Amino acid sequence: MPTKESGLQPNDETRSVTKNSPQISVDDVLSAVLTCLDDNKAEDITSINLAGKTSIADHMVIASGRSARQVSALADYLVKKLKEIGVKGTELEGKAQADWVLIDAGDILVHLFRPEVRSFYNLDKMWATDMSDDSSPRETLN
Repeated sequence: MPTKESGLQPNDETRSVTKNSPQISVDDVLSAVLTCLDDNKAEDITSINLAGKTSIADHMVIASGRSARQVSALADYLVKKLKEIGVKGTELEGKAQADWVLIDAGDILVHLFRPEVRSFYNLDKMWATDMSDDSSPRETLN
């Protein structure tokens, strides 16, 4: 992630997703993530714009799989896609149980849930509430 000294702002088109992939914009990676999840039948895909709201990421994507097996497969497909487009340093947590898988792709965080786990943690509502001052903080697919 660029430092304050670099002079880049969160919405600059040249902003890289990770230190190791300067040629890939956050918007390009976000588009690839959303397309990959949609193509692989993820359900209730939500993208929340966090740019300028928090330092943890510029975007958060939340999606559901119908079962632990599908959540695990979605994580595999997504990690493979991120590698294909050149995103380096992607980290994955929770795949063993596949109730809640977190994929950290630099400025994009992806949460994959089984539906009942997603409902329990309700990240969609928590982050939408925090973003309520923004006129369009989230975009829902499906």
